[in-house]
Amino acid sequence: MNSIAIWDKVAISVRSRKILQTILQENPVLEKIMRNSESEIGAREATRNWILPILKRNTAAEEFYKNENNNLKLFSLLNWQDLAAIRILDYIDHANEEYPDQNIGGEIAITNPIKMLWLATNFGTGGGKAGFFYDMLQLFRQLNGKSTLNPPNKNQVENWMEKYPSGLNREIEELRKINQKRIIKILIKKIDSGEISHSKYNFGLNISFAQKEKKMMEWWNESKFHLRFAIRSPELLNEMLDYTLTPETMKILKKAKKKGIPFFVNPYYLSLLNVYIPDFAVGADMAIRCYVIYSKQLVEEFGNIVAWEKEDKVEPGKPNAAGWILTSHNIHRRYPEVAIFIPDTVGRACGGLCASCQRMYDFQSGHLNFDLKKLKPTESWSERLPKLLNYFKNDSQLRDILITGGDALMSNDASLKQILDEIFKIAKLKKQENNSRSEKEKYAEIVKIRIGTRLPAYLPQRITPQLAGILLDFKEKAQNIGIKQFVIQTHFESPMEITPESQKAVKLLLDSGWAVTNQLVLTSAASRRGHTAKLRKVLNQIGVLTYYTFTVKGYKENSANFAPNARAVQEKIEEKIFGLIPDEDMEFAQSLLLDPQNLINNVNQLREKTELHFLSTDRNILNLPGVGKSLTFRTIGITRYGRRILEFEHDQTRTHSPIINKMGKVVIIESKSINEYLEQLREMGEEPQEYYSIYGYSIGQTEPRMAMYEYPEYDYEVTKEFTNLEI
Repeated sequence: MNSIAIWDKVAISVRSRKILQTILQENPVLEKIMRNSESEIGAREATRNWILPILKRNTAAEEFYKNENNNLKLFSLLNWQDLAAIRILDYIDHANEEYPDQNIGGEIAITNPIKMLWLATNFGTGGGKAGFFYDMLQLFRQLNGKSTLNPPNKNQVENWMEKYPSGLNREIEELRKINQKRIIKILIKKIDSGEISHSKYNFGLNISFAQKEKKMMEWWNESKFHLRFAIRSPELLNEMLDYTLTPETMKILKKAKKKGIPFFVNPYYLSLLNVYIPDFAVGADMAIRCYVIYSKQLVEEFGNIVAWEKEDKVEPGKPNAAGWILTSHNIHRRYPEVAIFIPDTVGRACGGLCASCQRMYDFQSGHLNFDLKKLKPTESWSERLPKLLNYFKNDSQLRDILITGGDALMSNDASLKQILDEIFKIAKLKKQENNSRSEKEKYAEIVKIRIGTRLPAYLPQRITPQLAGILLDFKEKAQNIGIKQFVIQTHFESPMEITPESQKAVKLLLDSGWAVTNQLVLTSAASRRGHTAKLRKVLNQIGVLTYYTFTVKGYKENSANFAPNARAVQEKIEEKIFGLIPDEDMEFAQSLLLDPQNLINNVNQLREKTELHFLSTDRNILNLPGVGKSLTFRTIGITRYGRRILEFEHDQTRTHSPIINKMGKVVIIESKSINEYLEQLREMGEEPQEYYSIYGYSIGQTEPRMAMYEYPEYDYEVTKEFTNLEI
């Protein structure tokens, strides 16, 4: 007997039985179908016959159900009951489909919720967990009208936002000073004892403790100091946090160290985590704390983590998942217009290690680490760099270079200047070579340069006037050869990361003529009601525009931090909506990115005019484990654990590699049920009932990019020929 058949005979729990009884009591038609059907096939057909007339009450709903392209116009005409009816029919249409589930080690998962209800009703079996029955309970309440959509109003969202102080809050600043003083005191002790040492960062002889503190405060403003004295062990982390970590947490962290998971948090970022927590700051640092503290699931899965980003697996000279032939591991690519450049320098490292890092897969094999000395290139960078960048010059469609890592700004000033200088040369040559090409045969020219970095949040001391000068010099000369957009793409996760230091760093970047945009990862802690809205508000205040809000990617290793895609849809519809820019002000909004030096004033002017607390300039999306980003999906199934099965379409608003036409849709099994997610929020102090509409968001639609993020038009027609592509 196979494992799926075995589950059919497994008894459901008492808790599950009670939820089932409620489902049947509230839905007499469903109960009659379940009890009178002789088989699960009969139950499915009877359910279909019951639901179809309900669906047909709205012709738009019927058409949407049949329309495999998830038509946006039709979607806008659906009501709350329609969404439930479509999901039930999708469940029936996809019954008995099997999928490898990486959340359970690649074992086969099967979806057949009607069968599970039928088995549970008649035999008390089917193995369905409470999370499954809770999801079905809410589904049928959505269908029968017992559950209705009552979205929060603006005042409610504002009240949620007020729960989260920012790092610019005066009381929070005082807490940070206490944290800083404690960390400095411990570091002084370690230096004095010889436990840690450095040729530059030492005290010499006959110096008082007060003088040592003063020196430490001076060093605190240097990025190299924080990298040198980064915390690399659970024991030191616990000491720095005044021994407040629980024995269970320490056990997890020690196991992580034993398994070879790198650990790296710098003193500045550690000072953002509170030890003494007054009432006004309870839970405020939760979203950043989960970036430092590893989860039990991550540690258990390490060594067996499956790569999520298929297109990031690069073999030089061979096509990646998107069909792009890449010359080196230094270049990654998904879309025709843009390629990622990863320097062979310290830029492959970061200013800290995020617990949900997408590179955990690589850490397993030792390809990446936080030994900064080992990350120095063995081959002359000055010789290697021009050869690598020739890839951009010789590509027919590339016009956007994203320098990232790791973290691009971990590279020193000289290395970064060298990279930018070579990009300038390549972009100039590409433009010159186009002069000899005839119309309709011209290559795309470089019009956009981006730098990916988390250092404004992790280590703002790295953003110096010298760095700003390099960026300004590059922009001034690059503009003369047609490069029009210059963007620092950063990652603030929480309003608590926005401190006076990070505010100063962002201001330096803006003054250099580079716009700053943010990419948020919607972790479970960051997904709390109002948290993301508050982050948008504070980011806008310091001159940062929001760009993406990402669902956490990965499988079981990231399940602790995962918030279901339904929450991304809910956040978009119920919270982000209060930052939507009116159509009559959109033209002004589109110019924000092009005038970084005046961005703060312009954003404030726009917010004041529109009476918006924040600007919703970001898109809520998921990085698909295939090619590209999207939030266009339908919920086509559900596992016995209550974890939803989503079928994604690719983002139709973007240009893709032609391989997309062959790949088809992407199926994802989420790593936790809605019920598990809500219970997790309860542990965080949230009221689950404030989130209950999440159950009803079973269909997603990808938002179009704002015009400010689109590429500028050429005054010629780019060739339709693809180079560096093999399908």
